[in-house]
Amino acid sequence: MCGMDNLKNISSNYIKTLAKRAKESKIYKPFQSTGLMLAEILDDPENKAIYIRLCKIYDNQELIIKARDVAERRGIKNMGAYFMKIIKDVRKLERPKLARKTKKKKTTKLRLGI
Repeated sequence: MCGMDNLKNISSNYIKTLAKRAKESKIYKPFQSTGLMLAEILDDPENKAIYIRLCKIYDNQELIIKARDVAERRGIKNMGAYFMKIIKDVRKLERPKLARKTKKKKTTKLRLGI
């Protein structure tokens, strides 16, 4: 019986640890916080991953300006969709493309049992 009580104690501590971790921020890059800000401005938390991706591609300041412009307009039912429609003229960031490393094939030597 002692083992079961110990297991229950461990599992309850683990659940508390998980709940504590869920409250902590998982933002590591600046474009991630900008993407979350866009989702908040446009009142579209369901699509925050899309906004984070857009912030990685487009200029963040221009995206924020466009999002605030959309949020201030009246009569727009779906601000997120309207924002996606008007970002075509936002300047894309020129990021260097990462070259993929190709694995070099190892040359194998044939060993003859001579």
